[in-house]
Amino acid sequence: MGNLVRLQVQNVNKPMYRGTYHCFQSIVRQESMFGLYKGIGSPMMGLTFINAIVFGVQGNAMRMLGRDTPLNQFLAGAAAGTIQCIICCPMELAKTRMQMQGTGEKKSSKKMYKNSLDCLIRIYNKEGIRGINRGMLTTVIRETPGFGVYFLSYDVLTRSLGCEPDDLYIIPKLLFAGGMSGIASWLSTYPVDVIKSRLQADGVGGVNKYNGIMDCVNQSWQKEGWRVFTRGLTSTLLRAFPVNATTFATVTLFLMYMRDDGSMNDCEPAHQLVQEPQQTQLQTTSL
Repeated sequence: MGNLVRLQVQNVNKPMYRGTYHCFQSIVRQESMFGLYKGIGSPMMGLTFINAIVFGVQGNAMRMLGRDTPLNQFLAGAAAGTIQCIICCPMELAKTRMQMQGTGEKKSSKKMYKNSLDCLIRIYNKEGIRGINRGMLTTVIRETPGFGVYFLSYDVLTRSLGCEPDDLYIIPKLLFAGGMSGIASWLSTYPVDVIKSRLQADGVGGVNKYNGIMDCVNQSWQKEGWRVFTRGLTSTLLRAFPVNATTFATVTLFLMYMRDDGSMNDCEPAHQLVQEPQQTQLQTTSL
């Protein structure tokens, strides 16, 4: 949704948008429906790699930790979130710059970037590796606990809902658990996302407003108050539920059906036998 970044970074003294719906209306009216999809190329390029990294690292981390506990679910998710920042940060930088390009113009007269890849190449040529990793620290601060909450919430919800493979409502339950996990993840770290977006958008037009993370936090707080850290939250949550519901349900169901024994014992996507003294215990692990 192209309106999120604009809501997060707009000038409080001369705001262009009054809220999520007004931003949506304005973009469609001024830039056509295509304005809503600015920067979509970057997420589409990186989404497959990010999901592969996230679910792969999380599954391997759970196997290394050995026991399927809430704490281990959080730790494994946090590890996955940290590692995927390598791709996530440049991807979101390109998305942010593309969304800020030609704001309010149906046909931008000064189009700096042709597409997301061209955007990253230009930034790299001008600023090097440091340039395309702008906002990396805030991305790590957001993604590490965010993905921990993400997988922890999904584990808790799937267990609480008691979903079984032969349950007639297993798919709706998985969709609900995935969607709510996405919402919980965003709520836990959203203020950091606002700061990340502002830092990545900083310098567009050749003007740098912030000297670093704390300077951005201080300026934002002093000028706009605490509400600045919730700007664009509605838009984010509206997107988060369907995206994460689909992602988690798809991955879970796929891994269920791909098991070697062809059986599905519960709604967790993978399982392993863990040997303990004097007993063999069936333990489920997430991914």
